[in-house]
Amino acid sequence: MRLPLRPVLRGGESIIEREITEPVDLCLPSGRLNPDAVGWTRSALHRTNLRGWGRNKRFEYWAITTPTAIITLNISHHDYRANVSVSYWERESTTEIRQGGNTWFPGHAGMRDPKNSLPMEAQRRDVVVRLTPRDRGTHLHAASARIRVDLTVHADPDHESMGVLVPWSDRLFQYTKKDNDLTAEGVVIVDGVEHRVERRSSAAVHDRGRGRWPYRTFWNWGSGRGEDEDGRALGLQFGGKWTDATPSTENWLRIDGHLHKVSDHLDWQYDPQNWLSPWTITGPRAKIRFVPERHVRHMFNRWIILSRGDTCYGTYTGEVTLDDGAVVRFSDVAGHVEEVERRW
Repeated sequence: MRLPLRPVLRGGESIIEREITEPVDLCLPSGRLNPDAVGWTRSALHRTNLRGWGRNKRFEYWAITTPTAIITLNISHHDYRANVSVSYWERESTTEIRQGGNTWFPGHAGMRDPKNSLPMEAQRRDVVVRLTPRDRGTHLHAASARIRVDLTVHADPDHESMGVLVPWSDRLFQYTKKDNDLTAEGVVIVDGVEHRVERRSSAAVHDRGRGRWPYRTFWNWGSGRGEDEDGRALGLQFGGKWTDATPSTENWLRIDGHLHKVSDHLDWQYDPQNWLSPWTITGPRAKIRFVPERHVRHMFNRWIILSRGDTCYGTYTGEVTLDDGAVVRFSDVAGHVEEVERRW
């Protein structure tokens, strides 16, 4: 049985989304989607009680940007397979060190806790990634032959982060929690050289996913952190394609720590033959231009299983109209965009 979704909606159309303000289970006892879970939140209120085995997807992705580097940590758990990785990219060069890979038929990695409050850890040969929630922050640890990461991510006391449930049917659905405008501090050691990460000059992005996806999926995601033209702290979060034709979006602005939901399906335009050409993200209330500076591709292709990601780092310029009619304008906000294709 399919959920009673709205008529097919494509990029560039507005919808009405429900804000959830109390804790709610993601799944019914049968393992199917709980209809009460469809909506969005300002904090992590969804209890991700996935059931069964074989099609569940659980992932945690962190990216920390400093003036000189971009550091990423990832645990992507798909029941039958887990990807564990850590990377370090020097921003002034094309050098990226990426360590890790896939491990088959892994343990649960601590990712079955419905409240996501327990440490999560996964290992692939000599690569270990451990993520430990701590109050309003998270400790990030990774160790490999060439990279060691020990960082603490911080959020301000009044910081809001968006969670949203995207339903394709009562059997296929995804909960995502996107967060940015965070800071980090600690140490990263690369090939024996220590690099300090300071709160005042760092930015952290978090992407959490729990759900049951279709076999073939395709999405855009973009995130940024900076200030608007009035000097207010600004977080940008945009997504597309995977949410089209559903009653949910993952679009919002965070201004001085508080979320402003953008309930529009956005239209993404870019040239996949030239990733470094400008991208545009537009909708009824959004007019945004992204200018890439760097492009990174990751590919894993085993015919039945495919994971391709094309990520660009650069800056956002544009404007978004909020529900109250206020127009938020910004320019040269640092961030990233991506196109991802999966068969999993």
